[in-house]
Amino acid sequence: MSDSRQLRLIVTGTAKTPPLAGVYLITDQGDSLTERVTRAFKGGVSVLQYRAKDKSHDLCRSEGRELQKLCRSFGVVFIVNDDLQLACDLDADGVHLGQDDGTVAEARRLLGPGRIIGISTHNLEEALRAQDEGADYIGFGAMYPSESKTVTRIAGTAGLAELRGRIQIPVVAIGGITTGNACRVIDAGADAVAVISSVLSSPRPEIAVAELKLLFNRTRPYPRGSVLTVAGSDSGGGAGIQADIKTITLLGGYAASVVTALTAQNTRGVSAIHGVPPTFVMEQFETVLGDIPIDVVKTGMLHTPAIISALAERLGERGMLLPLVVDPVMVAKGGASLMDRDSLACVRDQLIPLAYLLTPNIPEAERLLGRPVRSESDMEDAARDLYSLGAANVLLKGGHLTGRESTDILYDGTECRHFRAERIFSSNTHGTGCTYASALSAFLAQGEPLKAAVERAKQFVTTAIRLSRPLGRGHGPVNHWSAAFECRPA
Repeated sequence: MSDSRQLRLIVTGTAKTPPLAGVYLITDQGDSLTERVTRAFKGGVSVLQYRAKDKSHDLCRSEGRELQKLCRSFGVVFIVNDDLQLACDLDADGVHLGQDDGTVAEARRLLGPGRIIGISTHNLEEALRAQDEGADYIGFGAMYPSESKTVTRIAGTAGLAELRGRIQIPVVAIGGITTGNACRVIDAGADAVAVISSVLSSPRPEIAVAELKLLFNRTRPYPRGSVLTVAGSDSGGGAGIQADIKTITLLGGYAASVVTALTAQNTRGVSAIHGVPPTFVMEQFETVLGDIPIDVVKTGMLHTPAIISALAERLGERGMLLPLVVDPVMVAKGGASLMDRDSLACVRDQLIPLAYLLTPNIPEAERLLGRPVRSESDMEDAARDLYSLGAANVLLKGGHLTGRESTDILYDGTECRHFRAERIFSSNTHGTGCTYASALSAFLAQGEPLKAAVERAKQFVTTAIRLSRPLGRGHGPVNHWSAAFECRPA
């Protein structure tokens, strides 16, 4: 499912060059560049363009060699901006030229066959000329105003959409692109997005890149995006692995699974739990990841401290970041405890710091923080304090409060956003937490930005509760099937 959209450039008479698609990172002039680029690479950068301004050639060669070595270790294409001589000295994968920095023919002669040559363009005429001259890709922009340079011409997404049907080589959109506006650029036809400050100025560059990388899934055919759910089995089918797979599949994603425990349960409660040995849990995990491209990992019931610690260790050891959605399942709907004190400590101290998104309900937040949460104001404070545990984002679900509306609060380290929906009074709420977190994971894997993913997931779970039908003699499950059809985009 991942990386299927990457293109391969072909230079006439030469071997295939590396793929050029996804996140195209351009360096800035700040300190600790290699350290910040390394962190960005862990999020999934495809191309690095080394852009050095006002530095001596010796310094550029030294810094460039360090970055080139880093690129090779991560399998990232290394491009030098403007400077043909520096590109030759560094034996770079290619060079990116401005309109006044020389010709494709000259660059090809100096660099030799098989190198990638790109050209900055600002309109359809320049783009067509670059293609005719044999460029391997074009940079096109600016999409939006940018702080990195003075922009006199805004081509915008309309300009990108206009040329997309006329240009057969990859198009790298450039200029002012962030995670907040990249969707429009990708939808307009960009093969890659060039970014600088939105990644390298971020406190967590790897997270910023991972978010951008996921957005490219939005143009792929269904099933779109793959989610690996690590959770317990619910023999009644309303929650756990079963609810996760139903949700992800009905929403158009691909679901893989790792089972942490078997439960004997129905709508009235859990009668028995049979734990899976941690070594076999990890065997499932490694076997799936060793073959299937996974976009998002979602956790539910993890059952024991040993499983939690082993999972956190494996995720932390990975060279590439896998966006992780942590649903800290602690109590079954019927009241059975699914997490003891030691497991809670492991989740808080080891797993949450690795999370892209933490999705507790109010009772779970209370256990994690050791204090009551009784109002929306308390929820905001709790979301901020949960964020301080290390998660990149926190979604605190307010379904356990009272009132005509059910309000969830998303905190991203900057602001609290409120997501409201009509409160549905129903006893058929078994599996709501699992369903909500799985829907979120599916939408993220499909290329929805976080805010949109929360909005769509909340609509889905609210609809699933509203359309639920009595089943069994206890807390019945939500209606995944009907909700998926009602919430399908127009």
